[in-house]
Amino acid sequence: MQLLRRVLAVTGTAIAFAVSFVMLARVIGVTSPWLALLLMFYFMGLAKVAEPIFMFRMPRSLNKVHVWEQTGRIYRRLGVLRFGAFLRNPPLRYLNTNVYLSPQAPDLHGLYRRAASAEAIHFYAAVMFTPYIGYLGITGQYNTGTFFVAVQLIFNIYPILHLRYLRGRLETALRMQLRRNAHAGGSIAGYG
Repeated sequence: MQLLRRVLAVTGTAIAFAVSFVMLARVIGVTSPWLALLLMFYFMGLAKVAEPIFMFRMPRSLNKVHVWEQTGRIYRRLGVLRFGAFLRNPPLRYLNTNVYLSPQAPDLHGLYRRAASAEAIHFYAAVMFTPYIGYLGITGQYNTGTFFVAVQLIFNIYPILHLRYLRGRLETALRMQLRRNAHAGGSIAGYG
């Protein structure tokens, strides 16, 4: 019954997005660059609604969080840590309640999986949106292309970097939790 409700929610969201896309395309024209931006946001929204059924994963070659990412030095210089602090403040924390509004004693494995899925959603949205930005550059639509590069940075690239840093910190916390449980005689399942 729970699965059926989730499937209906995903289906209903997809239908609502499709209908609104068609209605907007009739108003502003099918060639409007704003429809490409809308499609990116629709993908992200639909992926988020579908998350209880299916969680996106980063490509295996990009999944590992490197040591230099965990130190945070480069991310600090790029402003990623300030960006993360900005995201954790209301009202932006409500954009991803599964990551930013965890219970007092969070399930670290669940939080890790949700952060990894959010990172993957932003990654695939960026991958799908980038060719269109290139097309705007090739066709001489520089103002719109520049605006879309800024959108790509704010809505995809910086969230990806922030979530990678978060995953690195969670990996450290999970290793510590594993050691504590091992010393206490228990064990926990792996993550990643």
